[in-house]
Amino acid sequence: MNIPLLDLKGIFKAQEAELRAAMDRVLESQYFINGPEVAAFERQMEAFLEHEPISAVGCSNGSIALLLAMMALDIGPGDEVLVPTYSFFATVSCVTLVGATPVWVDIDPHTCNIDHTQIQDKLTDRTRAIIPVHLFGRMADVAAIEQILNDTGRRQQVAIIEDCAQSLSSRYKGRRACTFGDLSTLSFFPSKNLGAYGDGGMVIARDPDLAHKVRVLARHGAEVKYHHQFVGLNSRLDALQAAILGVKLPMLDDWSQQRRDNAQRYRQLFAQTGLGGAVRLPADDEGGYLHVYNQFNLLVERRDALRQYLKDAGVGTAIYYPMPLHLQPCFAHLGAKEGDYPVSEAAANTSLAIPVFPGLTAAQQERVVSLIVDFYKGQ
Repeated sequence: MNIPLLDLKGIFKAQEAELRAAMDRVLESQYFINGPEVAAFERQMEAFLEHEPISAVGCSNGSIALLLAMMALDIGPGDEVLVPTYSFFATVSCVTLVGATPVWVDIDPHTCNIDHTQIQDKLTDRTRAIIPVHLFGRMADVAAIEQILNDTGRRQQVAIIEDCAQSLSSRYKGRRACTFGDLSTLSFFPSKNLGAYGDGGMVIARDPDLAHKVRVLARHGAEVKYHHQFVGLNSRLDALQAAILGVKLPMLDDWSQQRRDNAQRYRQLFAQTGLGGAVRLPADDEGGYLHVYNQFNLLVERRDALRQYLKDAGVGTAIYYPMPLHLQPCFAHLGAKEGDYPVSEAAANTSLAIPVFPGLTAAQQERVVSLIVDFYKGQ
């Protein structure tokens, strides 16, 4: 039984007629960049987020969405931005690309999200933003971060930028991700819970003026063609991707629930194994969180050997992420060394994502767990 980490073919087949009709509509229009398809998807996303006021601006990918957020807030040389040490590279590269300085914050060992209890000690007069990443589909504690900023009198000076690349459809106490930050960013990379058929991204803003600035920056900084208020980027969302995403978005909550159902089944199966500390499961929904499981990320002993064992048995896995950000060679000039952020380093050495996609069967999940049990108890 071969079990891939992610199987998108079933989702495509279920919506094939609608998807092909949407793509044909774009081909007939010959309007491929921005235009009515992008505008319609932006309005659709605003409605999906269930929060007023909110503005959505499509862009070329999730990494550029973060960069546009930095630029819209005029963050640059001399400024500091607090970032988790365990995330995808773009969480930090967006900071360095505008000339600002990343300030490392270790992660919470239970959720793998930024440890908000460390934030107050990291704030300085140069802090301009915090980027909480909702890793693997469970939101970081944005409410606690905002409370810290309020308690320290820094809320007006320090922006919150939610990195929601893996968390669209998740909630905290009923409120959706992307509605807490001053700016929030999305990725529509194909492996995301809402994935395009190529690259795509979005910036969400609660301030319409800030949203307008993002939109202008994404069009070379020109509100009127060939007249540039800012030095911007060429970062527009393709109409084909917007049309595809518009077909898929109405299904997102259902797909997220399927992921949650699969996660619950894993919890039940692992509870029967007696593996103890050899396999740690991801955080669940306690405290008012709604986890959408972009990944079902285990923390395991002898990770690399287990991954090879599963690969040999036909089970797809992935490591998110094998090296924490503070140890990446390109950030060596920031002075962090091994041992400085131990929780992130431990996660990088033990993280292993197993299949959790919509359409995964109970038999497939039983097979995955059975193999993991065989690995630990048979050796």
